[in-house]
Amino acid sequence: MAHTAERPAARTRGRLADLAALGTRPGGRRHPLVAAVMVLPLAVLLAVVFGGAEAVITQASSVAGLLGL
Repeated sequence: MAHTAERPAARTRGRLADLAALGTRPGGRRHPLVAAVMVLPLAVLLAVVFGGAEAVITQASSVAGLLGL
């Protein structure tokens, strides 16, 4: 019975490894755009949930003002 329980877990680990390898280069490094696409939705969600969106907007407008935009 224990042997049948190992198979789906091993297949799931294989699928997760395949998913994690998405966008990786031959040297094992992930392309920067793939990394950004993976991180940005969570960053936006956390900024909205914890009220950091206003702080980001304030900082961005300050930087734009310094750059003269």
